[in-house]
Amino acid sequence: MMMRQMLLGLEAVKPQTLDNFVSGTNHELMQLLTGLAAANRAAEHTGERFIYLWGEPGAGKTHLLRALANQPAARYIAADAGESVFLFDESVRLYLLDDCDKLSAASQVAAFALFNQVREHGAVMVSAGAVAPAGLALREDLRTRLGWGLIYQVHPLTDEEKISALTQAAAARGVTLSPGVIPYLITHFRRDMRSLVSMLDALDTYSLETKRPMTLPLLRELLQLESEPT
Repeated sequence: MMMRQMLLGLEAVKPQTLDNFVSGTNHELMQLLTGLAAANRAAEHTGERFIYLWGEPGAGKTHLLRALANQPAARYIAADAGESVFLFDESVRLYLLDDCDKLSAASQVAAFALFNQVREHGAVMVSAGAVAPAGLALREDLRTRLGWGLIYQVHPLTDEEKISALTQAAAARGVTLSPGVIPYLITHFRRDMRSLVSMLDALDTYSLETKRPMTLPLLRELLQLESEPT
């Protein structure tokens, strides 16, 4: 239980930024969002008003939206947020709507109204969902609008890219890992990079606490502790 709390704590304290997003093959998308963030900070527009991101769980859609939400005059909207969060505010220039595929019927109505207000007042909306707009099981008018702007698939990292990124992260920390630790981690733990990096940090902490090297047996022990019921 204590180990799981530590892992949750590690994930909570790490800010989700564009800089710490491992882009993999999503270079064009990252250029677009970096430009969007810069324009938002300068209270300017890039010309792109609506952007929709889609991809499998763990690809990084929420990371990207929360990273953009760190910008001034931005608002992150979870699919299960109260309807009041969907109300347009002239002080907000950037709206970030997550998990569109999970919107309730009432939230779909609210999201449709917000979309129209964003369009009318010259704001920007970046939305995300598990599938492309055409495949969303939403009311037709909202589904159509989500497909109006730029649409990008967020491609997940390959195992090789994850191994490379985690190896670099370990090297940046001055951490020495035994061979096989990272390949085992990415095949026996959660697949998203945020969780993987948090587990790498936890393994480093556990190694220091137990005064044992960061080996495969130590990782297996840590994963067993993490999986124990709370």
